[in-house]
Amino acid sequence: MKLLYPVKVKNDFVFNPTSRDFIVDEIPLYNFSGDGEHLVVHIRKKDMTTWEMITAIAKYLKIKQRDIGYAGLKDKHAMTMQYISVLAKDNEEKLKGFNHDKIKILNTYRHNNKIRIGHLKGNHFKVRLKKVLGVQKDKLDSVLKWIKLNGVPNYFGNQRFGTDKNNWEEGKAIVEGRLKMRDRKTKSFLINAYQSYLFNSWLSKRMELSILLDSFSEKEVEELFSLPKGSLKDTKKQPHFFKILEGELIMHYPYGRVFELESMEEEARRFKEFDISPSGLLAGKRVSKASSVAGIIEKKYNREIGENGARRYAWISVTDIKKRYIEEKAHYELEFTLPKGSYATNVLALLRGGED
Repeated sequence: MKLLYPVKVKNDFVFNPTSRDFIVDEIPLYNFSGDGEHLVVHIRKKDMTTWEMITAIAKYLKIKQRDIGYAGLKDKHAMTMQYISVLAKDNEEKLKGFNHDKIKILNTYRHNNKIRIGHLKGNHFKVRLKKVLGVQKDKLDSVLKWIKLNGVPNYFGNQRFGTDKNNWEEGKAIVEGRLKMRDRKTKSFLINAYQSYLFNSWLSKRMELSILLDSFSEKEVEELFSLPKGSLKDTKKQPHFFKILEGELIMHYPYGRVFELESMEEEARRFKEFDISPSGLLAGKRVSKASSVAGIIEKKYNREIGENGARRYAWISVTDIKKRYIEEKAHYELEFTLPKGSYATNVLALLRGGED
């Protein structure tokens, strides 16, 4: 699937996702209490998945993997810092002797509950881009200013879709009854990949609409998208690049409840200020659907899926941006923070000029 991005300036640089050039630091959702029956362990790992790290620690402690809590999965080809939790009893003392060539325990904290999926604010990234020569540095600076002002589309990253980027096809086959899968965990994972694929497809279509509105009239885009006459009226004048539509389901940003758009002018202003953000559908059960114009487009990417659905931010803000150019090495070092569930690949794709 080709993902669309708004910036058209092409930049040539080399990025190798390695533990030297790609560093991810998890930002916890809350401060740890310092007391309680659970032990929160701050881990640094490199060149291994979160599940490989959990497996290694579970084996060492002689406990089940499910007894280890974690907030989110981190990249394999990187150096990543994240938090896990175990019961303190019996394990706190054992961990003092833990030794692994790819895992280092940075610190431990007592806390009163287990860490669970989603218990994080976001992630802070450090990336090193190489072979940034001459005018490329200025072009990167320019795109970075655009990102700081406008944010980035919230696509799921390629790592969500497996090595061959096509595990969603098995998820689709399960949903359509063409593939049986006994392992519940694997089945759910593949269906989730299909949900992510549908979301990316929807977001790319909405990106196409916003890009066309940059060059064509509202009437022309209505015809191209087979939308009712007048349904895109005044859309072009919205201050943000990504255009919101009538019937849109909006989410308070960076977290909060979902509500239906009421005043186009007011919500467009709030979106530009990142007080809110439009949402896209993760198809499934027990989830609200967009209506009106937004619903016409969303409906094409909705499926009857047995897993629970959700709403996901269509567009996210990129914060804490810092950059440093090392001319003698032609290195462009970049730092930024993203909310949970978002992928650094979207920032890199925009910097590259739209290639995911």
